[in-house]
Amino acid sequence: MAQASASIELPVSAEKVWQLIGGFNSLPDWSPNIPTSEATEGGRVRHLATSNGVTIVERLEKFANAARSYSYSIVQAPF
Repeated sequence: MAQASASIELPVSAEKVWQLIGGFNSLPDWSPNIPTSEATEGGRVRHLATSNGVTIVERLEKFANAARSYSYSIVQAPF
């Protein structure tokens, strides 16, 4: 199974960053490439529309608010 990871250091607290990006359906709040996201299946699946019209569907696999972490799988994507 392929895996990807990214990191960046920011001059703000982890709590403040998690408030912005921690919601599984919050990508449109901070990513200019994802203007819309629709949650289904009780918030466990998100249907993302990219700025160039591509649809990506992702499923939340694990969520740990205290650890400020979640993992997801890509269910449908053109890549």
